[in-house]
Amino acid sequence: MTINELKQRAESIANAHAAEYAQVSRTVYDFHELGNQEYKSTAYLRDELEKLGFAVQLPYAGMDTAIRAEYGAGHPKIAFISEYDALPGYGPNKNENGHACGHNFIAANTFGACAVLKEMYDEGLFKGTIVYLGAPAEETTGGKVDLVKFGALDDIDTAVQIHINGGHITHTGSATLAIDSVEFTFEGVASHSAGAPEKGVNALDAAYLTFNGINALRQHITEDARIHGIITEGGLAANIVPAHCVAQFYVRAKDRDYLTQLTEKVINCARGAELMTGAKMSYRYFENSFDNLAINPKLKELMEANLVLAGEKEENIDKSWQKPSGSSDLGNISAVCPTVYVSIAAHNDDGSSCHEEAFLPYCGVGELGTACLDRAIKAQVYTALDIYANPEILETL
Repeated sequence: MTINELKQRAESIANAHAAEYAQVSRTVYDFHELGNQEYKSTAYLRDELEKLGFAVQLPYAGMDTAIRAEYGAGHPKIAFISEYDALPGYGPNKNENGHACGHNFIAANTFGACAVLKEMYDEGLFKGTIVYLGAPAEETTGGKVDLVKFGALDDIDTAVQIHINGGHITHTGSATLAIDSVEFTFEGVASHSAGAPEKGVNALDAAYLTFNGINALRQHITEDARIHGIITEGGLAANIVPAHCVAQFYVRAKDRDYLTQLTEKVINCARGAELMTGAKMSYRYFENSFDNLAINPKLKELMEANLVLAGEKEENIDKSWQKPSGSSDLGNISAVCPTVYVSIAAHNDDGSSCHEEAFLPYCGVGELGTACLDRAIKAQVYTALDIYANPEILETL
């Protein structure tokens, strides 16, 4: 078959099973489990993948809700990167979880892509391996970082993910900031604030001075960098010199190498505060560090053409490289494996977007969400077929 004929066959399969893929999205949507608690979602996905004949590992990479499923043999080996954690804070009392970021949509579009390709593999239409690779807690601890540390991407040739976003513009050049999460603990000496202040060593002052040092540092950092923090423990009573204080900071920049230097400067601010106050400082990285997202230019070009083929209008595709915003653990995958990422338009008209309660009805459910799911599945399959049919493409990535 020619590549066009392969994609026509893929379209036919995707159309025939569209309702099944929509059901996957709806089911994970209804589970709406928070990060590292996605037990029902991953058990369901495991069962559905096993029905297709995939060899499934769950738990995986030392994480209860990480999943790896494979079908086929040899290379190219393409991984479809899944997510399935929800967000808290929705409903009338703001105490309900919900998939307002559409990770159920990602779980389903990666599943659908794998299912279509599996059927084509069984028909002898290409050679290689199909990998469904999912990690927990994208919104919080970042399970993909642990996948990379485990070596889950070591044998992967290409990684693919499509996220949903509000409005009518699909972005293929998204960028994220690398991030380090640093927690400082200061230990001082308690004393009566009025009766014997000279006996105290003020740990809270050390935290304040750390903030002040960082505020001065902000004049001398690149415009893409961000530093923001809070004091999580600052003392127990106003008439006691605080002997224990904890502050947490997020340090971000668009380039990992620069961020590493910047984080060291932030730590030096805390070291200076230690010297000035006498409060002993220690620090730790309280969450996984994320790398900046680096989309592969060649894969980006392939995906842009295939988005149009999948039904996205070309005038709705923004191919420009975006200004970095936020952070994602997908960046760590892109640091070790050629990666393509798309933020695909839901085509909703109410102005809502990810993380907003009003966006819940579009996240891979309902008429617009289901249509978007169909485009995302097809675009991923078509891009994978370009690689499976022409493995020499891998040498250009």
